[in-house]
Amino acid sequence: MPQTTSGKTVTWDVVLPDESATARLAMDVAAILQPGDVVTLRGDLGAGKTTLARAVLREIAGDPHIEVPSPTFTLVQSYELPRARVVHTDLYRVVDPSELDELGFPEIAEGAILLVEWPERAGNGLPGADRLDVQITLPPGAAPSVRRLRLEGRGRLAGALRRMRATRALIDLAGFGPARRHYLQGDASSRTYERLVGARRTAVLMNAPRRPDGPPVQNGKPYSQIAHLAEDVKPFVALARGLKARGFSAPAIYAADLDSGLLVIEDLGTEGVLTGTPPAPDAERYGLAADVLSALHALDLPDRLPVNPQIDHVLPAYDIAALLIEADLLLDWYLPHRSAPAPSAEARQAFHELWSTALAGSLAQKPVWVLRDYHSPNLMWLPEREGLAQIGLLDFQDAVMGPAAYDLVSLAQDARVDVPEDLELALLGRYVEARRAHDAAFDVRGFVASYAILGAQRATKILGIFARLNKRDGKPQYLRHMPRIWRYLERCLAFPELAGVKAWYDAHVPAVPVPPTESVPAAAPGGADDDASAESSPAPRADTLSAAT
Repeated sequence: MPQTTSGKTVTWDVVLPDESATARLAMDVAAILQPGDVVTLRGDLGAGKTTLARAVLREIAGDPHIEVPSPTFTLVQSYELPRARVVHTDLYRVVDPSELDELGFPEIAEGAILLVEWPERAGNGLPGADRLDVQITLPPGAAPSVRRLRLEGRGRLAGALRRMRATRALIDLAGFGPARRHYLQGDASSRTYERLVGARRTAVLMNAPRRPDGPPVQNGKPYSQIAHLAEDVKPFVALARGLKARGFSAPAIYAADLDSGLLVIEDLGTEGVLTGTPPAPDAERYGLAADVLSALHALDLPDRLPVNPQIDHVLPAYDIAALLIEADLLLDWYLPHRSAPAPSAEARQAFHELWSTALAGSLAQKPVWVLRDYHSPNLMWLPEREGLAQIGLLDFQDAVMGPAAYDLVSLAQDARVDVPEDLELALLGRYVEARRAHDAAFDVRGFVASYAILGAQRATKILGIFARLNKRDGKPQYLRHMPRIWRYLERCLAFPELAGVKAWYDAHVPAVPVPPTESVPAAAPGGADDDASAESSPAPRADTLSAAT
């Protein structure tokens, strides 16, 4: 299957020996399409254009039984699907390209995935610069089921076609060639996931292309570099193998294309640490998740881990620069979201100085692996395993070397679901007791202070992130979690060590408005887009954090 590149065009020649190969190609094509993309299908009568278009459309719909009639006589068929609107058209009966205007074709096709048979009848009338041209031929002397295809990607679909080929090669290498691909709902990141469902086993395809560095924001460095965010999949591979080697349930890596940012990994299932309707924290599972952290943090953890025999990954330090630029998200995104005035240069400098002083004690503690997204969407329940292995771990590619309290705060002050106050305190006490049992010299007071301080820093960051997701990324659903985050922030700012920070917030940061009848939706395991809701718990007294010990 040779692939060539010419300018901004990528060409891939494919031979499809049978219908199952055609179905796999349709899965692969459907996976790369977005609204605004155009797929043209050329070939003689009987070449299989409609068969391929129908298969692609059914994959986009996620329904193998959806009725897809040929548009030979209607010319245009439109489908309103959850993932995107799809327009399927057959232009065989079009005599003059001007007929497309009479049909209102440009308006019909706008913002849709467009599948076009006989595109040559449109002349230059097809919209869109992002195009996948498919030429289908019947090889002379071959079996009736054999088709030869030439795929040419243009615009965005040039790179997408190149990535499609790499993805198919990795799926085949991992032994999941015949598997069906099912898109999984993601969260706020740019990564995407698919479940590969084979006859006897499943796996997960992780698609994480190298993220762009972005513009410089401080000292010539982009945000991602200062905040120590993973730029490729190497950190995930290193941490997954490092965690598994220490007895924890991170996914096994079945196959990896490190350069392309593609992994086929173990499927840890669909059952998380939330149970019931609406989903709420399961005390047993949350408790075991806290035990995972106490066991992990009791180990001597290296800052260098192997990715493969030739490559190591060095975990960066969760340093003051990273913590401060995260806190700055409140100033840069949350304050404008609340129409609050931007702080003066002097006020911003005071903000940094107050946080630097508050965080100094946490940064002086012995660093551990901070997985950084240790909360309900990324914790799976594996009842067939025993002990700590019953907690499956996901989404740790941004791990850093830092204060142990950070991940416990992520768990016990979940951004997307209400954790009852008594459960939060129980988790904190359980963690402390486990650490103290392992090390009689464990600094309980210092840890509890770090818990409150890092909780305030984390809530500060998340308010900024959710405001940014709304404004920049068009994801307003995250705003519904803000009242919960504000309660966490108030709870932590009541700690004595944060008196100066609290005074700054009182002067500059408007509170999140509380709905008249407060009921904050919670997220089901696996994402923040679930519409389940749970009654919020009241903010605890200022001294309750200390009560855990």
